[in-house]
Amino acid sequence: MTTHQNHHRPMLALVIRLGAALVLSVMLLLVKLASESGIHLAEILFWRQVPTVALIAAWLVATGGLARLQTRRLGKHGLRAAYGLVGMALNFGAVTLLPLAEATTINFTTAFWAVILSALILHERVGPWRWTAVLLGFGGVLIITQPGDGHIPLLGALVGLGAAFMIALISIQVRDLARTDEPLSIVFWFSAFSIPVLGAAMPFVATAHSPYQWSLLAGLAGFGLLGQLLLTASLRYGAVASVIVMDYSALIWATLLGWMAFDLLPPATTWIGAPLIVSAGLIIAWREHTLGKTPRSPAVAAQEPNP
Repeated sequence: MTTHQNHHRPMLALVIRLGAALVLSVMLLLVKLASESGIHLAEILFWRQVPTVALIAAWLVATGGLARLQTRRLGKHGLRAAYGLVGMALNFGAVTLLPLAEATTINFTTAFWAVILSALILHERVGPWRWTAVLLGFGGVLIITQPGDGHIPLLGALVGLGAAFMIALISIQVRDLARTDEPLSIVFWFSAFSIPVLGAAMPFVATAHSPYQWSLLAGLAGFGLLGQLLLTASLRYGAVASVIVMDYSALIWATLLGWMAFDLLPPATTWIGAPLIVSAGLIIAWREHTLGKTPRSPAVAAQEPNP
């Protein structure tokens, strides 16, 4: 099979991306269960990161590919790791503060933040279609959260929006790093820089765990790494603008998992607001595609793998 054929299998890309959405939804469920079992957020983050460095390093040693980690931009990787830690902490924090379906829905606002940042930081021209989509999407957030009078804690909503903002900001950094370094290197250095920081906190937050708690930590680490690999694989066979539609299936998985694990279904406000947010995200992706932008445009790049 030719290289061209290998890299243009859209149906396979869609299936893989659908699997990634399911796997990452399970990871977030395990994060929530781990937090509710009494494990500190910093320790959850630590065990999410450790297997990434260990497995990537082991694989590269076995295949003689350690040279792939060479970089002349360690400072940029360090900055990306600092932002990434904040983003991951906010993302996991939102899951612990909010129901799974609502946390997942608010996370979809990443695309809206990416449009705003592309205009403010990269000075890209954003037309009425995307600005309208941004307003529509944040209108959906207001419907879901009903500030001051809803079932969603204000702190949880703010943490979720902060997580989405950080992912959008990090996507611009990853876009820049990808000009010179390959994705495997970016993933490795993020974990390598963040593990010492999280490790320094371990003496203050780590506690003895039951077998159940260790199974949760092992599961979230494994599902997190698997989800990352599936996200990357989906982009090998299809463009971001084509496969991101499957990302919104995470709302279905999160709703089902929340119902099975906590006997909790979203209220009517979420069923009204979520379609607005999803529709707005799809409008942005469609507009990026019709404008002929590359798959690494900031608004679309925000949907790329971002460990």
